[in-house]
Amino acid sequence: MKMLSLQEVLKSNAYPGRGIVIGRSTDGKSAVTAYFIMGRSVNSRNRVFVTDGEGIRTQAFDPSKLSDPSLIIYAPVRVLGNKTIVTNGDQTDTIYELMDKQQTFEQSLRTREFEPDAPNYTPRISGIMHVENGNYNFAMSILKSDDGDPESCNRFTFAYTNPKAGRGRFIHTYMGDGNPLPSFDGEPELVDIEGDIDSFTDLVWNSLNEDNKVSLFVRFIDIETGKYETRIVNKNV
Repeated sequence: MKMLSLQEVLKSNAYPGRGIVIGRSTDGKSAVTAYFIMGRSVNSRNRVFVTDGEGIRTQAFDPSKLSDPSLIIYAPVRVLGNKTIVTNGDQTDTIYELMDKQQTFEQSLRTREFEPDAPNYTPRISGIMHVENGNYNFAMSILKSDDGDPESCNRFTFAYTNPKAGRGRFIHTYMGDGNPLPSFDGEPELVDIEGDIDSFTDLVWNSLNEDNKVSLFVRFIDIETGKYETRIVNKNV
């Protein structure tokens, strides 16, 4: 698979929706993830990321404008031991709770489907990073309707062991803008990961469409020690 420029991929798509990048830093020392949200409606744009324990949650920027919290208020990132869970919905909690009961990432997602937001049926995208004793692997998942059919759910899981330095995988909810919105299709895109946490955060944030971007979370986890650094950027401040 050809490696793409993450910057160019983001700049060429005005509305990828919500997106997860997972990979390894250029120097090979850090496990890297980024999660961003975008919005077209007032309700979707009225959000910020806030810290919640070792993870984050979404929160209404202006509570008076919050019309429907069901699909926009959730915890995108939670940490379970040496595992970091990143998703675009409340399936974060499903993964956390069922993996805590010794089920696997894939098994836990068998209990969930795409979002019930007809006619888009937005895919549920999820990722999990496992960093332990100098070893690092990750997996990504997408649950999507079968060509817009709400009766059929297609489930795909992609696993990556000992990922290479400077490389990441990028999965997002939509291929672009439209009505209905076209769901992501295919294997997570192979993209470059460049720079330290601050330059990488700046690159992702500045590459997202100015009108549609809402919030961004970035985390670098030291593969040897498990210690991490986090950056959060909110358009609403």
